[in-house]
Amino acid sequence: MKINSQRDFLSGLLFVAVGLAFAWASKEYSFGSSARPGPAYFPFGLGVLLALLGGMVLFKALTIETEDGEPIGRIAWRPLIIIIAAICLFGWMLPRLGLALTLPAVILLSSLAGDEFKLKDALLNCVILTFGSWLIFIWGLRLVIPVWPAILVG
Repeated sequence: MKINSQRDFLSGLLFVAVGLAFAWASKEYSFGSSARPGPAYFPFGLGVLLALLGGMVLFKALTIETEDGEPIGRIAWRPLIIIIAAICLFGWMLPRLGLALTLPAVILLSSLAGDEFKLKDALLNCVILTFGSWLIFIWGLRLVIPVWPAILVG
């Protein structure tokens, strides 16, 4: 069996592995039914879909010829580290500083991962995404997420 695209092959393997891991991990929760889905319903379905998508990418990597075999390039360490740091920062800041301060900080940090950083665009994203998140999660879904720091609220 010849691998025609290294990138697609490894991407497909990663998709299959992550999808199967999510589907397998969801077995610890109640599945429910179609009418009343339980907590395992959504991660199981997404895991299976991701594994199927990975299988299709694997199939493509093994069947469709490419000119140079599409070798895997260098790992982009800087963006990878910045995005992981932004995710960790979000988890640490949200309960302490609230949504209104956390999202702009995380958006500004994660926008530094790209090659085309523009402060004006990043600030516009901060305003739109913070307001949109408040609108969807706080006002629309009524989730109990702190909006402001606990010191300001009392």
